[in-house]
Amino acid sequence: MDFKELAKQFMGFAAVGVVAFVIDYALLMLLSQMLLWDPVIAAFVSYIVSTIFNYLASMRFVFEHRDDISRKKEFTLFVVFSLIGLMLNEIIIAIGTFWLGVGPGAVTFSKLLATVIVSIWNFISRHHWLDASNRS
Repeated sequence: MDFKELAKQFMGFAAVGVVAFVIDYALLMLLSQMLLWDPVIAAFVSYIVSTIFNYLASMRFVFEHRDDISRKKEFTLFVVFSLIGLMLNEIIIAIGTFWLGVGPGAVTFSKLLATVIVSIWNFISRHHWLDASNRS
C-alpha cells in the first residue's frame, strides 16, 4: 500500500471516527453531566456504544476484509484491540478527571486527549492486523 492509498484509508477511518466520537462524546456528556454518573463509568458505556458503531462502519467502509481470517476472528481481534483502546481511554479519563475535576471542561479535555491517543492505536492496530489491503 503506497502513501496515497494509506492517506485515503486514514481519511475514511477519520470520517468514521468523527461520527463514532460524536456518539461517544454525546453519550458521555449526557450520562456524566445530565444524569450525574461518574465520568469513568459514563466513559465506559459511551465507548462501548461507539465501538459497536465503529466496527460496523469501519469494516464496511474503511478496511478490506482479509480472506485468511474468518469474520468471527476478525470481530474477536477488533474487540481485543478495542478493549486495549478502552483501557487507555479509561486511564486517561480517570487521570484527567482526578487532576482537573469532573466539570464539563475537565471531562471534555480528558476525552479529547483520550480520543487522540486511542485513535492512533485503533488505526495502527486495525490497519496492521485486519486490513487485507495491507497484505498486498
